[in-house]
Amino acid sequence: MKAVLFLVVLMFVSIIPVSFSETITINTNKEQFAGGDTVEINGNVENGNAGDFVALEIKNPDGETVLIRTVTLGDGGSFYLKFKIPDSGKAGSYDIVVNSQQEGQTVSETKTITQSTQKSKSDQKPATGGCLIATATYGTEMAPQVQMLREIRDNSLLQTESGSAFMNTFNNFYYSFSPVIADYERENPLFKEAVKLAITPMISTLSIMEFADSESKVLGYGIGLIVLNGMMYFGIPAIVIIKIRK
Repeated sequence: MKAVLFLVVLMFVSIIPVSFSETITINTNKEQFAGGDTVEINGNVENGNAGDFVALEIKNPDGETVLIRTVTLGDGGSFYLKFKIPDSGKAGSYDIVVNSQQEGQTVSETKTITQSTQKSKSDQKPATGGCLIATATYGTEMAPQVQMLREIRDNSLLQTESGSAFMNTFNNFYYSFSPVIADYERENPLFKEAVKLAITPMISTLSIMEFADSESKVLGYGIGLIVLNGMMYFGIPAIVIIKIRK
């Protein structure tokens, strides 16, 4: 009797992990990349449902997290994400970690890609630095707002000719004053809070650029945002001042 009971318990225990088991597959457009290359990640979560979420984490050769994103699963448990390895990124192995949760259990899968020491020869786009003011404002490059700005730059603007031309002109203007402002933010907390209050509405409007996946959309959304922010920061205050004077 005890032997039978033991076998029943053993079978029951062995079945439980299977019922909760989940397999994650991870694919990339290449296995080896150069600095400045765009990495396209796609995969599938077995038994995953459309609308569920998976967390993707990218770790550099030093084991530091350089990107964290939550992605919504598509049909059949599929997911997709792309990110750009910085031009100055350290050569070595980058780990792509995908985490999924089902029935209270977390399942993790890791895929390793390699960055060579050479830049991509096809990467002739204008050099870009960090988002200095936003980084100083929000305290870290890992802040969601800073990551969003970086992804818009790398995944939307720099993928089109008009966006690349805009970034080239913008960088010449932006980096002429942003280091001074960023340094002053670190020295003056009140000024830092004032800058945060000023740039938060603009950053919120820029989130629409995440949907600009073509030349026409980059132009259309870009012009619309320039007009919107121009009205928000200059037009409305000017109208208020004129009315007050009257």
